[in-house]
Amino acid sequence: MPRYIVTLTEEEKQELKLLVQKGGKGYRIKHAQILLKLDQKPENKAWTYDRIKDAYGASRNAIAGVAKRFVMEGMEAALGRKEQKNGHRKGTGDVEARICTIACSDPPEGVSRWTMQAIADELIRLEVVDYITDSTVCEVMKKRN
Repeated sequence: MPRYIVTLTEEEKQELKLLVQKGGKGYRIKHAQILLKLDQKPENKAWTYDRIKDAYGASRNAIAGVAKRFVMEGMEAALGRKEQKNGHRKGTGDVEARICTIACSDPPEGVSRWTMQAIADELIRLEVVDYITDSTVCEVMKKRN
């Protein structure tokens, strides 16, 4: 049984139906369709999470997320995308500048050029960052070229 029960008012149903008809961003339409099928009304009894998943190509977690956001935060939150909370960047502007500075400087004695791992190690040695991987350095270097 679903944890969050969606009960739409007539106004909300009309707004969602209008959104689906009018078009717009694909995920908003999909979320509107999901909300309309999750609505607790007798004709929607047959619409299980699995059937909604098959009809609209959304995962069970996505369907549950739409329902949860509707119940907890309202319709606009449910129509939107889930907020990404852990999207911090390792390479801030200062770190990116230091990577470029190191990469453009003379390599350490005994080697002919800087490697991504050597740049990462140098950033840690200089205490620019506590931890950084060579792949993060590589991403920054790709972005700069």
